[in-house]
Order: sequence, then C-alpha cells, then structure tokens
Amino acid sequence: MMQTERVRDVLRYIKKFKGSTIVIRVDDDVFDSPLFSSHMHDLALLAETGIRTVIIPGAQNHISQVLDAYKVGWEFQDGIRITPDAAMDFIKMAAFDVSNRIMSRLSAEHMNAVIGNWVRARGRGVVNGVDYGSAGVVEKIQKESLCRAIEDGFIPIIPCIGWTATGKPYNISSTEIAVSTAVALKADKLFFLGCGNTVSIDEYQMPDSVALSPEGRMAAIAVDDIDSFLKLNQAVENPRCPTLELEDLLIQGRDACIKGVTRAHILDADIDGVMPAEIFSELGSGTMIYRNNYGDFRTMTKDDIAGVLSLMNPFVEEGILLQRTSEELEQQVQDFVVYEIDGGIRACGALHAYPEGLGEIAGIAVDEAYAHMGIGPKLMDLLIDRAKKADFSKIFVLTTKTADWFERFGFKLTNISEMPSKRREKWTEKRGSKILIRSL
Repeated sequence: MMQTERVRDVLRYIKKFKGSTIVIRVDDDVFDSPLFSSHMHDLALLAETGIRTVIIPGAQNHISQVLDAYKVGWEFQDGIRITPDAAMDFIKMAAFDVSNRIMSRLSAEHMNAVIGNWVRARGRGVVNGVDYGSAGVVEKIQKESLCRAIEDGFIPIIPCIGWTATGKPYNISSTEIAVSTAVALKADKLFFLGCGNTVSIDEYQMPDSVALSPEGRMAAIAVDDIDSFLKLNQAVENPRCPTLELEDLLIQGRDACIKGVTRAHILDADIDGVMPAEIFSELGSGTMIYRNNYGDFRTMTKDDIAGVLSLMNPFVEEGILLQRTSEELEQQVQDFVVYEIDGGIRACGALHAYPEGLGEIAGIAVDEAYAHMGIGPKLMDLLIDRAKKADFSKIFVLTTKTADWFERFGFKLTNISEMPSKRREKWTEKRGSKILIRSL
C-alpha cells in the first residue's frame, strides 16, 4: 500500500512540474565524482518529463588549477577571487572547459545543450580599499534570449563569466549567477548540487521548527528559520559550526525565495538519484528552503476524501481506526482537518460536536513517513484549540491502542457514562475501545 502511494506521488509531481523551470548550479567537484554521468542522465530524464532546465557550472577548483599551472597569482577576499585583469583569459578557459564537459555529457544523452553569454556584468571595483580586479557582479540576466533558447528545446549552460555592454569579461560567482537566473526566470526550483551537501542532525543542531527526514536529514527549513539555524550552530559551546559554503548556500537560497523563486534545494551529489528524488517526493533527499505553503493544516474538502481514505486504510487494517465510507466523510467534511504537503494528504483528524456541549476528537491519522515531523501533536493542539473556541466543556476520544499517546494531551480514562447518549449508542463491547476525556 505504501509503495502504491509513493508511485501516486511521483505521478502527481510529474503532472505538477511539467513545463516548470529548474535552475541547477553544479559544483565543479561533481565533475570528478563517479556519479557525474548518473547525474547528467537524471538531468536528461527530467528534461524528457517536460521540465525546463538551466545549468550553471561552478568552476572554482578548476580555475585555481589553471591559474596555478600558468603561475598566475590569485587570492580570496571574503570568498571572492581576486586576480589581475590579465588572468581573465585563463579564467575563461577554465569556465568554458567545465561547461563543455556538461554539454558533451548531455550530448551523449541525446539532449541539445548550448553554452551562452546571457549574463550582463559590471566590475566589483574597489571596496573598502580592496581592488577586486577581474571579479564582477551580475547586472542583468538577458532573459529574452535565454527564454528563446529554452523554447527552442535547448538546455542552456551559463559559465561563471559575465560581460559588460562593451564586451569586457568578469569572473562571477556561479551561485550568484544561479540565483539571479532563477529570479529572472521566476523558477519553480533552484538546485545547489555539490558533493557532501547533506545537512544532518548528526552534524548540526536543529531548531524545533525544521522538518527532519526519518534518518535525521534536515528535509526542509523556512526562510525565517535560517538565522536561527545559523546562530544555533555558531554558538561558542557548539563546535559544529556550519561551513562558510553551507552558510552561503542557505543565505543565497533564502534570498532567492524572498525574491520569488518557489523553492531552493541544497543537494548532495554523493547520493545517486538525488535530483529526481528531491523533485518527485515530498521529503526528498536534500534540504529544501521554502518561504511558505510547504505544509499546512486546512479544513477538508470533498476533493480530499479519496486521499483521506487512503491515508486511513493502514490504520483501519491494524484495528486502530474504524472503517469509514466516502458517504460518511462527505457528511462530516467540515469536521475534518487535513495536513497537506504539495497536494498530498499526510495527516487528518476530526472534531465532532454533540448537543451536550461535548466534542469528540476522532479519525487521527498521520502518514508513517511523516510521523517524525511532529504533525500529530500539532494536529491535536489545533483540534483542542478549535474545541475551546466552540465553547465545549469537555472533549473525549475512543481508542484501542493509543491511550498512552492521548494521555500526553491531558486526557484521562473514564467510562461509557461520560459519553453523549448519541455516541454511546455506537459503542460496542466487541471492539472494547477505551474512553478518555479532558475538561476544557
């Protein structure tokens, strides 16, 4: 059953992202990875599903190697490479070499790619007395010509080079180009693909608000929580400070989302299939940065009934929940709350009203794959708050196997006489549900 739901998720995401735009910044350490060809194959598969893709290759390591080989001096200042203007020919050589490697690999996958100069640049100049020489910043992405290349069926590859209106080249951060491109195209996703990019609870302290995968990976973080994550891990007593690269990716991803990119993702290129797994599943395989609407509670609608029944089914089979029909759920649709992630129903619960001023919390179900995210307790808090606003004097639950869990929320065992008469008629000794109640 769980496998069937995952297949449905993939089909739903293929439909959702067909025709969408994804900008991918690829670190140059990926080119030396044994999984490089696999990642390029995945990119080709994504393009075949109708996803529009733009690639920005990083070239930092390769540029360093070329400059050292030709004995050209360079240094980093606040993460920016400083070289004399004469170094630009060598920087262009390195940047276009990694771009050509991607184009060649995509060509082997029978995909049409094109390398282009879609970045209008200006020099960084002198900042606080430091002359940044050949280092530049993005002034403008040539959106119209870039979109034409995409519409013509090409995968654009943008080197980490920009040109001024008079044709002078500058070396620009591939991360900056990726963010600027994603913002200009109003991309649905921005990927940062690099080796070792897993953000795990084994290495970092996590704010309570982040979404964790079952194995402890930070699956999702809201833009408003990034500062909290950075501060938490930069504390003196915590030796596991984020690397400057991870800090930059989180900040750049946050800025992209604030400027209109739907989601930004930090992906570990050491994981085979990391890109399709991130796109076609809700918990993905990397770390997603989002502004809003990742997952939210809302009142159930009739369109949700099939998803709710599918969610409940494993709990019905275990004897935890009673069997419900589509007709019953349709009659109680306003009583139910669902938790939705990207169109998939991952939790549900109901608050039923009775004439005696009592409320019943029922139908609590949380997808097993998402139980670690704390959705269940949040759902209970929401239903209890609704009961208080409805001026119920007490709320009760019936359960066969989860009494201990409900006791965490202040419920206490009671007997059948505490239930409303209408609900008492449905209780059976054969099922033997325990009755718990809580005063409000």
